[in-house]
Amino acid sequence: MKEQWEVIQEAKTLPTLHNPLFIEGLPGIGNVGKIAVDFMIEEFKAVKLYSFFSYRFPHSVFINEQNLIEMPKLELYYKKFNGKKRDLLLLAGDIQPIDEESCYTFCERILEIAKQYNCTEIITTGGIGLQSIPEKPRVYCTSNDARFLKEYTKKDLPVEKNIFGVVGPIVGVSGIFLGLAKRRRVKGVALLAETFGHPMYLGIKGAKELLRVLEKKFNYGIDINRMSKEIIEVEKELMKKTKEWISESRAGAKGQKKEISYIG
Repeated sequence: MKEQWEVIQEAKTLPTLHNPLFIEGLPGIGNVGKIAVDFMIEEFKAVKLYSFFSYRFPHSVFINEQNLIEMPKLELYYKKFNGKKRDLLLLAGDIQPIDEESCYTFCERILEIAKQYNCTEIITTGGIGLQSIPEKPRVYCTSNDARFLKEYTKKDLPVEKNIFGVVGPIVGVSGIFLGLAKRRRVKGVALLAETFGHPMYLGIKGAKELLRVLEKKFNYGIDINRMSKEIIEVEKELMKKTKEWISESRAGAKGQKKEISYIG
């Protein structure tokens, strides 16, 4: 399992974290979770802790504006806060693992790292694809623990309680991470925001609603209004890159398995 994922330490020294909260934000429908977590990384000036490499990454590279190639990226950041605020571990990247085994082994590897930092709570994020653009996206919640779910469906949080029948299976890291966390007795929730289901739509509104829920719950001082045009343009470029990698990966699969869309 460990051999499939190479973990590269990026920080000069490993931090000591206070009761860290783990938040995942990888590409998915509308890139909702990715936009939210990328914004938090920039807003908090989070420090890159680890990067991850696998020979099961998509077999392609992207050419950037400097005419240089870029490999797919999966990275883990951390942010330490003063006072009583919980520190953060933030998982970001250009891609999700592209096959079932890679997804499971990646999530297990991440959970091992989370355990090293005594992380007892995880949040995965993603989008729920709709047939039209939602004017006011709603955020839904599911969990791997019934009691823990109640903490996120209280009246003071803008979260919809009833997700059953609204979405199908949660495929990818956003779902498997929660499932494997339960096996390790780690509590977790998935926060899923409504967005337009078109492949090239950027779910900025949904990402903002996710951030509002996180700010209401944890009071990190997230200034959502700072989500500037520059950030949106960067995310548009990243979405284009991600779609190209996904297309290449699916083409390379040679039609062995039926294509599955996922919430994430």
